[in-house]
Amino acid sequence: MDRAQKEQLVDELGQIFESSGVVVVAHYEGMTVAHMQDLRSRMREAGGSVRVAKNKLAKIALEGKPCASIADYLTGMTVLTYSEDPTAAARIADKYAKDNERFVILGGAMGDAALDPAGVKAVASMPSREELIAQIVSCLGAPASNIAGAIGAPASNIASILTTLEEREAA
Repeated sequence: MDRAQKEQLVDELGQIFESSGVVVVAHYEGMTVAHMQDLRSRMREAGGSVRVAKNKLAKIALEGKPCASIADYLTGMTVLTYSEDPTAAARIADKYAKDNERFVILGGAMGDAALDPAGVKAVASMPSREELIAQIVSCLGAPASNIAGAIGAPASNIASILTTLEEREAA
């Protein structure tokens, strides 16, 4: 790899570190090519990506970036998983680490916040953006349906009382 290629890789990594909602760093020593392809496909389905890069180049790319705190995790055979969705990469990495003991999560970053392995698990357990939007919409819609039910309740009560009175008269 010549100098120009290294500079291009550092620029690409810098863009990844700036634009990603979450970056997870893990060791992948002993994983087969098939395992790595499986991880890549799972991550792609969730809207994330997997990147293996030289640690030294990744550390250079991290300088001045919000997630510079992950530089300490870049030792040994490391792989970066990242996504724009703040939970997708963490969720897939956490699930994959449970399925494959050779994939060990070291930590990560979510914006300026550094994450240890427990922090990555906490982010992985958070609902996704779409799930949060659905929860907010349901919360906003609930009062309106309650009001409609309260307005309609007296009418239905009167109707049931009238039905009961008619049944008594008929009997």
